[in-house]
Amino acid sequence: MIDLDGCSLTLEEVVAAAEGFERVQIAPAALLRMQASRRRVEAAMSGTTPVYALNTGVGLLANIRLDETEIEAMQVNLIRSHCCGVGSPLSPSVVRGMMLIRANVLATGLSGIRPIVAERICDLLNHKITPVIPSRGSVGASGDLAPLAHMALALIGEGQAEYQGSVLPAAVCLERAGLKPLVLLGKEGISLLNGTQAMLSVGCLRLKELEDLFYSAQTTAALSVEALRGTAAAFDSRLHAARPHPGQILSASHLTDLLRGSPIPRTHGEGSRIQDAYCLRCIPQVHGAVWDTLAHARRVFEIELNSATDNPLVFEDAIVSGGNFHGAPLALALDYLSIALCQLAGISERRTERLLNPSLNEGLPAFLASKPGLESGLMMAQVTAAALVAELRVLASPASTGSIPTSGNQEDFVSMGMTSALKLEQAVSLARMVVAIELLAATRALDLRRDTSTVALEEVRARFRVRIPAWREDCVLSRWMEGASSFLRGGALGKHVGNAVLEEVVQ
Repeated sequence: MIDLDGCSLTLEEVVAAAEGFERVQIAPAALLRMQASRRRVEAAMSGTTPVYALNTGVGLLANIRLDETEIEAMQVNLIRSHCCGVGSPLSPSVVRGMMLIRANVLATGLSGIRPIVAERICDLLNHKITPVIPSRGSVGASGDLAPLAHMALALIGEGQAEYQGSVLPAAVCLERAGLKPLVLLGKEGISLLNGTQAMLSVGCLRLKELEDLFYSAQTTAALSVEALRGTAAAFDSRLHAARPHPGQILSASHLTDLLRGSPIPRTHGEGSRIQDAYCLRCIPQVHGAVWDTLAHARRVFEIELNSATDNPLVFEDAIVSGGNFHGAPLALALDYLSIALCQLAGISERRTERLLNPSLNEGLPAFLASKPGLESGLMMAQVTAAALVAELRVLASPASTGSIPTSGNQEDFVSMGMTSALKLEQAVSLARMVVAIELLAATRALDLRRDTSTVALEEVRARFRVRIPAWREDCVLSRWMEGASSFLRGGALGKHVGNAVLEEVVQ
């Protein structure tokens, strides 16, 4: 059970609830805070002072004072009018993630809503009722208004939701689960809409995949170093201590662990080959910069997970309208991740090219074909990798620089953070496939050489060959490519590879 208290939610808990269906509840201390802030909201609504979104319209209509009899109707109107999402639906895991994070935002006790609102979101999560939410329509300014409105629509028994394998009217889903639609009171509609939870959910779920992909790329790169008979000299800890970026040091240390004790003969220092090409020699510098980008994004996401992004916020002595819903911190981090992925995939594709190119691959057959000429080997797999890297370069173009004013120019500088998140979703799968193609090439090269590598890397090869068997003749490669990508997606080459195996050897 995950206790939501508004201040301690972790990225791992988001993944557990979104993908693992971990049950959730509002912590008792959070319920008390929410009750206290609700009393302050009720006092403000009955007063004569205009307070934004409590007894006024929203956005450019904030100067319109509402009659007390109109306040509750306005909350429902807000939700319905903001349900303007279009396009294919967000994945159920992303929707569950945003629901969890939204409940945690409300648990801060700064939104002024009744506890039942946050508890009902938890009810939907625990009953596995997942609103259908279109993916497009958010500019990430007053937060992810359209996606959150579609989420809120299910709470009041409208719209569509997925339940027990079927997409049904939300009212039917609630009834079958023994739940009643929420009747929203003043401030509660707006408190469900303002926030960054859609883009943050995407960011958290994809970041977890990216952390796994980093180690997959590391292990795959080590296999390429072995297949190309490169040197581990460039991973010397003294080099990286002289330029102590944390990710660079981590990458070099991990590669050193993977390659320690390799029996494969080296050609480093012989003839004209004094040093390896950048795609081998500079792995720690490039991969390390990617890791540091992931670490930066994790810090940003973990702060946002436990931040109050509603508007206005209800404090003990005042109700204050501000802009905590603005998605700029997330938009920049999400764009940064797409740029980092372009780097990770780009250097991977260069290693694939080197493995296949007979002018560069240290005596391996052209394109790793058994009979070059009669067969094309992995020639076209590298073409696919090049195409994916080209697409990743497009996705690396930042969305966060593309503000378009909205809401009658009241919301005149927006974050476009949801666009950044949706780009990242595409980029992750493309980059994983590029690394998967390198993994196919590196293991194929080692098979052709009949080389035996280190204990750690041999364990990787053995597990990979269970999923993707070795082949001798040309075959339909797309199935092996998809299989290799699926192998990586399961986290098969996580950070334990190498370190854990080496520890067993030492013991």
